Amino acid sequence: MTEIAFHFNAPDKLAYACRFARKVSRGDARLVITGPDEVLEPLDRMLWAMGATDFVAHCRDDADEDTQRASPVLLARDAGAAPHSDVLLNMGAVVPPAFSRFSKLIEVVSSIDEQDRQAARDRWRHYAARGYQIVRHDLVLKGA
Repeated sequence: MTEIAFHFNAPDKLAYACRFARKVSRGDARLVITGPDEVLEPLDRMLWAMGATDFVAHCRDDADEDTQRASPVLLARDAGAAPHSDVLLNMGAVVPPAFSRFSKLIEVVSSIDEQDRQAARDRWRHYAARGYQIVRHDLVLKGA
């Protein structure tokens, strides 16, 4: 069963996603970041703009299959079509289709956007109603 964690109180969800991608890419796991184009496009630019020592190799879901398989981080509108299924980071407002094929699902929740927080509550209820155990990480307490 997919491990689900909610990372609450992110002051800047895109910056947090960049740091999370850097952390995952330094390990053995592969990461798929899913969300709408209006989130993935600026995230793509931010990942390219990270410093030389913080660079995160990644590609978009319109890259060829070989590049997608080789990339430790994939930005995908449809996570179900991703070539790997280690960790899924959801940057969208809805439950990502095919999330259950991933070992881990991470949901990032804004500290300032009430609409984002309400959508996260809806996703939490969705997972809980289906019997998933959910881990809560308060980023304020962690100093992230």
